[in-house]
Amino acid sequence: MRAAFPDFRLGNVLATSFTGTLSERHGDAVERIPTPHRLVDWLAVNGLTVDSCTTAQLDLARELRESIHAAATAAAIQDALPESAVQVINDCSAQGRAAAILTPEGKRRWRLSSASCVEDALSVIAADAISIIAGERDGKLALCASPTCQAAFFDTSQSRTRKWCDMNTCGNRQKKARFHANQRKNPRSAE
Repeated sequence: MRAAFPDFRLGNVLATSFTGTLSERHGDAVERIPTPHRLVDWLAVNGLTVDSCTTAQLDLARELRESIHAAATAAAIQDALPESAVQVINDCSAQGRAAAILTPEGKRRWRLSSASCVEDALSVIAADAISIIAGERDGKLALCASPTCQAAFFDTSQSRTRKWCDMNTCGNRQKKARFHANQRKNPRSAE
């Protein structure tokens, strides 16, 4: 029987969803790709199916994830991008083989060949990171308002004022905490 792993936190932006495979970075960190097989699962869920993953490839994926997180965080706070993070992102982007394809619905998807490996999938993630960090897409990078999370996310809301990386986790947790704090201050309001 396989060990239970934390659920993936999936979003609409590949690069920031990938950084979400490590959540609660400033609290009790939750690693969502603890094994090579779990990275294969995450890639498949995101349309980047590969047959296998080695420990070295998992290490490379985590290095890319942390580099994207560092660069996206810097971009969100309008700070200089860390040179080492930029280098890792660029190296990963350049080493893969993937083709952009157009779906019948008019969407762009990535196609990996049947002989594709993890590096090919990581190149797609790196290219996605480049497009959002470079400001090529409509939206803005922001940081989650949860003090234990502070994940970088890509805000495509109309007002660009989204506070949480994920409303179902971070946002909900903060709203519950605020509700309970108000209940303790005003115990009669619950009656």
